[in-house]
Amino acid sequence: MLDVCLLGSGGMMPLPYRWLTSLMMRFNGSNLLIDCGEGTQIAIKEKGWSFKPIDTICFTHYHGDHISGLPGLLLTMGNAERTEPLTLIGPKGLERVVNALRVIAPELPFPIIFKEIQGPEQTFEQAGYKITAFRVNHNVTCYGYTIEIERAGKFDVERAKAADIPMKFWSKLQKGEIMEEGGRIFHPEDVLGPARKGIKVTYCTDTRPAEIIAKQAENADLFICEGMYGEPEKAKKAVEYKHMTFEEAAKLAKKAKPNQMWLTHYSPSLVRPEEYMDEIRKIYPDIYPGKDGKTVELDFEDD
Repeated sequence: MLDVCLLGSGGMMPLPYRWLTSLMMRFNGSNLLIDCGEGTQIAIKEKGWSFKPIDTICFTHYHGDHISGLPGLLLTMGNAERTEPLTLIGPKGLERVVNALRVIAPELPFPIIFKEIQGPEQTFEQAGYKITAFRVNHNVTCYGYTIEIERAGKFDVERAKAADIPMKFWSKLQKGEIMEEGGRIFHPEDVLGPARKGIKVTYCTDTRPAEIIAKQAENADLFICEGMYGEPEKAKKAVEYKHMTFEEAAKLAKKAKPNQMWLTHYSPSLVRPEEYMDEIRKIYPDIYPGKDGKTVELDFEDD
């Protein structure tokens, strides 16, 4: 099961009722964060989740509303006596930007591993997550992310027995490990059926509509997408500043056909995003306004 929480749904500046951009996921004891805007620590506390299991933070880009909460979060993690490595993933310049911010958090009891994204698309394997970064269309280099939890095929007991594979290896083979005994090598594919449907979440903010977004979000369990402006009259402003309207986001969802879509990264001037839902649901019905603390538990499909 994958827990997904939209910690902050605001863009540009934090508001009394809306924290800045951040998304948190929990799977198998590992926590992943995408972006870390101002107020992220408070949002995590309000949710009742923990800082300590965060082992991966992905950044879409380096505008302040997406990364300004990082120094304080690092200090809090350090004060919690964390010693495990922390992996940071982001566009080119990641280490330079983070080290500049760390002027106020210079001493940490844990190492930081930097992974800069190379090219328009790159995939990382991290703590059980398959993370695909894909470049979107903003006024600085910016990436969206698809997070997948892959699921191996079903264990075939009869094949394992027919191949005379010792039962002590079954669970490890099911986890994808290769085992050896007495000169014999046992592979997972010897006992596993075809891969089953996993869990998929696609997340993007700060971009104009782009085909790559719809492609990445295709048939996702959850598609979280920027909706900077709900007001139709702000379409020109969205083009000028390379953001998206609700209508444009809905059209991407119509192409991608996710199970559900959440809108996020609202302009500070957008007070009641729910007022625009009726119109955009005519384009794609399974769209919901994101809000701080909005959470969903995504599970594997029944066999």
